[in-house]
Amino acid sequence: MKIIDFIREDLIVPDLRASDKLDVLEELASRLAERHEGVVKEELVKVLIERERLASTAIGEGIAIPHGKLDAVGRLVACVGRAREGVDFDSMDGRPTHLFFVLVAPENSTGVHLKALARISRLFKDGEFRSRLLTANSAHEIYEIIADEDAKY
Repeated sequence: MKIIDFIREDLIVPDLRASDKLDVLEELASRLAERHEGVVKEELVKVLIERERLASTAIGEGIAIPHGKLDAVGRLVACVGRAREGVDFDSMDGRPTHLFFVLVAPENSTGVHLKALARISRLFKDGEFRSRLLTANSAHEIYEIIADEDAKY
């Protein structure tokens, strides 16, 4: 499974305006809803918040992978956001979160969903990769960095 199979350049937000957890979820859900037919922002936000209530999806080292399932998506879709200043996302390490990878899967896609989460987590654990994403100048550059790194595995 490749990340590039379910992310598009127009679903990358290189400069999030959000300053708190809820605003991050709303801003990224809004981008997905604007660019993916059938996704309703409010429904997606609700799904993401419900998942966050179980435990924060901020896995440390400046990374969060908010995720959930929604019937409105026919296949796995994702949205990437970057907050240069960082956001308090209740991270396991207590540090600000800078990189957000929202993953939304259809209700009946447990295996694909879990494989995607594992792939994203593994890729984003690489410090050099994260550093390149943080210093990228545009959505296009972020997309290219992800595609290049994704091709290595």
